[in-house]
Amino acid sequence: PEQTVDQNAEERLEPLRDAYYVPEQLTVEVTKRIGDWLGTYARRLLSEGHSTTERRAAMNRVNPKFVLRNYLSQLAIDKAEAGDPSLVDELLDVMRRPYDEQPGREEYAAKRPDWARSRPGCSALSCSS
Repeated sequence: PEQTVDQNAEERLEPLRDAYYVPEQLTVEVTKRIGDWLGTYARRLLSEGHSTTERRAAMNRVNPKFVLRNYLSQLAIDKAEAGDPSLVDELLDVMRRPYDEQPGREEYAAKRPDWARSRPGCSALSCSS
């Protein structure tokens, strides 16, 4: 019985696995808890009776696709300090419509790249940052 619960939890979590920076570090307990929560959420969605299209549209209205990430800001600062303000301009333009689909700009909605994990200004911020 316990294996079935974990297998269901694992199956529920699978579509979200790419959202985790280090998915292989998810413990069995955490995977179970997330899977259980996702099961509860799925049951709630069914009870509310909204179509997937309606729910997705409502969620997209209040959850921006584009969020200014520290590493993007740092890259823009670096370029601007080198005399090229183009990335500052690009990011400003993207952030003016954070809820909209912006073809060709998907990279600005992506997870932080691995190289930015330990670079100062990108993820490793000091108290004075």
